[in-house]
Amino acid sequence: MTENIRPQILLTNDDSINSPGLWAAAEALSGLGYVHVVAPRVQQTSMGRALPRESDGIRQTQELIVNDQTWQVHSYGGSPAQSVLHGLLSVMMDIKPDLVVSGINYGENVASGVTISGTVGAALEGASFGYPALAVSLQTAVSEHFNLSDKVDFSTAAWFTRYFAEKLLRLEMPFDVDVLKVDVPAIATPETPWVVTRQSRQRYFEVTSEYDPQSGIEKVGYEARVDEATVESDSDLKAVLLDNLVSVTPISLDLTSRVDFKDFRKLLES
Repeated sequence: MTENIRPQILLTNDDSINSPGLWAAAEALSGLGYVHVVAPRVQQTSMGRALPRESDGIRQTQELIVNDQTWQVHSYGGSPAQSVLHGLLSVMMDIKPDLVVSGINYGENVASGVTISGTVGAALEGASFGYPALAVSLQTAVSEHFNLSDKVDFSTAAWFTRYFAEKLLRLEMPFDVDVLKVDVPAIATPETPWVVTRQSRQRYFEVTSEYDPQSGIEKVGYEARVDEATVESDSDLKAVLLDNLVSVTPISLDLTSRVDFKDFRKLLES
């Protein structure tokens, strides 16, 4: 591995190489170090940490101009997690990254749906290699989750991306904090307070379906719902959706249930 002079940052997302959210993050992070951009060629929302065998694996190097600055970037024919793998094993083959960043995502990634999120999945993939990882999402309307609207203002989310990226570059996280998941309310400003939260157990994105009897096709979608009566007081869902605060959730790669193993074994043996 080459010794880094400047911090080396691997940046990806799940909204594709053309996402304005990706470029807002790239610009914000460029002041902290050298940003290597490796992102899916096309929209890969809701891929989680999937590594699909049918991905074509084609990497394309291209130049994009963002705010009068030319960036050499890499698009990959695969999932967000596969983009991280390709970034680590090919693009940064001789460089050890100091930080892996995923985002900025169109749409909040909160509650039990975080395992579906390609944004979070990419960060988890980077964390599995032992690198500090950050996943950043901006609250938007569901209708804006897939269309890469240029009307979405990513400036505040970019501010928090840099803020927490700087923390991860400078501070050593405690054991079991593998990813920082940051969710920014739509109306937030850089002055909006942030709070440390836990992942809500609620199902926030409720599945909807529409069946066409003529074609036999059933289209599955989703809509956002919050059960205010049962939402946890210290959860990401409450912070972002009800309190309009920036949610910072420490995520672990360890999905083991928090139970006493002896007591659990007795239960199974009973």
